[in-house]
This record gives sequence, structure tokens and C-alpha cells, in this order.
Amino acid sequence: METTSRIVARYSETDQMGVIHHGVYINWFEIGRTDCIREQMGKPYSEMEKDGLMLPAIRSEVNYRSPAKYEDALIVKTTIAKYNGIRITFRYELVKEDDQKLVADGITEHCFTNLDLKPVALKKVAADLHQKIETACKEQ
Repeated sequence: METTSRIVARYSETDQMGVIHHGVYINWFEIGRTDCIREQMGKPYSEMEKDGLMLPAIRSEVNYRSPAKYEDALIVKTTIAKYNGIRITFRYELVKEDDQKLVADGITEHCFTNLDLKPVALKKVAADLHQKIETACKEQ
């Protein structure tokens, strides 16, 4: 199952060359990820935190394909690429809205932890959430 998030590139996100600064893409991936969590897992990330679950990033990768510029309308397409009960990997494709040209793609990997940042098996601490993720993975 794919989640889509719409973004319009802001002037403050550009660099001296007039293109979107490379560091902004991880922020845009985060928008996609939080939308994916809300839509596919059935609750906003803030509720997961209230329930004692954290999801720190342990890896990120961005492949820059073509430049985005100020006021470009972009779509972040987010899917769950892998899930093993403790770690989850999200895959992202960032495309221009008008022509679907690929701007960037990448992944982020995260680990479910408790509030002390100790890894947890989601099946044991949040069986309902575990089941929703497994279902979302099967539907892809």
C-alpha cells in the first residue's frame, strides 16, 4: 500500500544554485513517513509516543535523480519496504506532480524502542500495531 504526500518546495529550501538543498529531502521523507504511519498503522506518530513507543532512525539513504526548484509541486510516495517485528524500513519516491519525473528516491530504516530507546518486539508490546503493519506489508 502506497501513501502519497503533496509538498510545494519553499524558497527557504533552495540553495545558492536555485535548487532544493540536498538536506531537505530527508525532511520531505519524514513527511511521507508520518503520513504513512497515520494512514497505514491507524494512528499518528504522536499517539505511538504517548503509548511509550519511539521510532528512531538508524539508517537513511537518498539518491538524487533530478533537481527540484522553488515552487515545484512534488509528491512523496511512501511504502513499507521491510518489517521484521523490531525494525521497519520505509521506501520513498519523490516525483514532480506535473510530469511524474523522478526527483529522488531512498529509504530510511527505524527501530521500535521504548521511551528509554531500548529495542522492543512490537508483537509483544503493541500486538494490534504489529498486525496492522504486517497487513500493510502483505497488501503491497
